[in-house]
Amino acid sequence: MDVALTAGACLLSGISARGQAAPSQKPQMAEEAFKNIQVLRGIPIDEFMGTMGFFSASLGLNCTGCHGEESNSSLAAYATDTPLKQTARKMVLMMNVINKANFAGKHDVTCYSCHRGDLRPKATPSLAQQYGAPPPDDPNDIEASEDAPKGPSADQILDKYLQAIGGPVQLSNFTSFIGKGTYEGYDTFHHKVPVYVYAKAPSQRATVVHSSSGDSTTAFDGRLGWIAAADQLTRVVAMSGGDLTGAKLDAALSFPAQIKQVLAEWRSNFPETSIDDRDVQVIEGTSDGRTPVKLFFDKQSGLLVRQVRFNDTAVGLNPTQIDYSDYRDVVGVKVPFHWTVTWTDGQSTIELSDVQANVPIDAAKFGKPAPPPRENP
Repeated sequence: MDVALTAGACLLSGISARGQAAPSQKPQMAEEAFKNIQVLRGIPIDEFMGTMGFFSASLGLNCTGCHGEESNSSLAAYATDTPLKQTARKMVLMMNVINKANFAGKHDVTCYSCHRGDLRPKATPSLAQQYGAPPPDDPNDIEASEDAPKGPSADQILDKYLQAIGGPVQLSNFTSFIGKGTYEGYDTFHHKVPVYVYAKAPSQRATVVHSSSGDSTTAFDGRLGWIAAADQLTRVVAMSGGDLTGAKLDAALSFPAQIKQVLAEWRSNFPETSIDDRDVQVIEGTSDGRTPVKLFFDKQSGLLVRQVRFNDTAVGLNPTQIDYSDYRDVVGVKVPFHWTVTWTDGQSTIELSDVQANVPIDAAKFGKPAPPPRENP
């Protein structure tokens, strides 16, 4: 690993799915913002942070595992070389050689291919695993198959969802909302802190988390997006690639009347699966970046219960999972008041207590945030 993965990286990585770069703003490269970047040069800051998360998931380590205990109290310590960082650089170069020679440069071999969450990859087969009970299937791993039992089409599943949350007429009258509640995650040390969510149709959304270290803001104005976190090395980061596409998708799902147009190349030929012992129907579309996005709908109620999308980092695809629950009626439209975002370097939960619909929202809420003040310059 090369340098900083701070607590605020949770916000950076929690909005990902690979897409095109911002239309009219050049993202800052990792080596422009951080010191001692040797291998992971030429990638935007948000992709760099996602790559750190990929390392974390692959090796089963947190930030200090590679950067050392001093990084807990000193941002400068992230730039200091450690044996694990030096090894990681060698592994990335080795992986790139393997993929270039055998898979046309695609990330078919990644850190996770060998490590699988362990610091040291295993070379000897495990008899206990071979002859023991197989682990439960992960519904996120389900893949479309021509052999899957024929079920409803993607159009039919989406139509059932739109009807379940209120129907076309009610959805057309739902044009904005301000939600308030609590946020908790790694970046707040799992303490619940106030959060405000602002959304305006068709595709603007902002979230402001008020924590003890200052405000953390994510904003998407319909084209461009930014992240401003009080505990980041850089004060305001322009979204690019997967983070930008993910923000666009989340904003659109806030007003899902146009959900069929948000993604393309819909597929519905998935085997049966379940989440928390409830049968779900799975469909898949592709985002701007041509990466898949899976949507899981409760088979009985028709409500969206999970979204899984991917962000292409320098070392492989990073998954992001968003689970939705506690749907409540807001001006005739069912809105999830609880959602949990899980990704490779953190998990956060937003729980709303109040949602005000069809209220005016200052356009500045969705624009580039001002740099948060530093607690310790």
